[in-house]
Amino acid sequence: QVQLVESGGGLVQAGGSLRLSCAASGSIFTINAMGWYRQAPGKQRELVTTITSGGSTNYADSVKGRFTISRDNAKNTVYLQMNSLKPEDTAVYLCNADVVRRGYFRSSAFWGQGTQVTVSS
Repeated sequence: QVQLVESGGGLVQAGGSLRLSCAASGSIFTINAMGWYRQAPGKQRELVTTITSGGSTNYADSVKGRFTISRDNAKNTVYLQMNSLKPEDTAVYLCNADVVRRGYFRSSAFWGQGTQVTVSS
């Protein structure tokens, strides 16, 4: 199986910064895209940002210019640098990875357990 473990969430004041990490481990052959989603109370899960294995990125309009995604392929780890945080960024942030497991031809999506980010005004 494959496990994704997030870290780095917490409480921060508006305008502050946080850096999230998500490390994938297990029976991994290769990882295609990795990304971050978030879910606020009473709201649907939304895409924040994604990054391909080659480093191409995509961002939600609400975080462009404030958030930066990066990855270390050797460590199977993806990062999310969040700057200029706003109260509306408060949510559980979940890591996602499209993984080809050893012995498999097709990829499967795996999710982390989520990490809470709270931004106070």
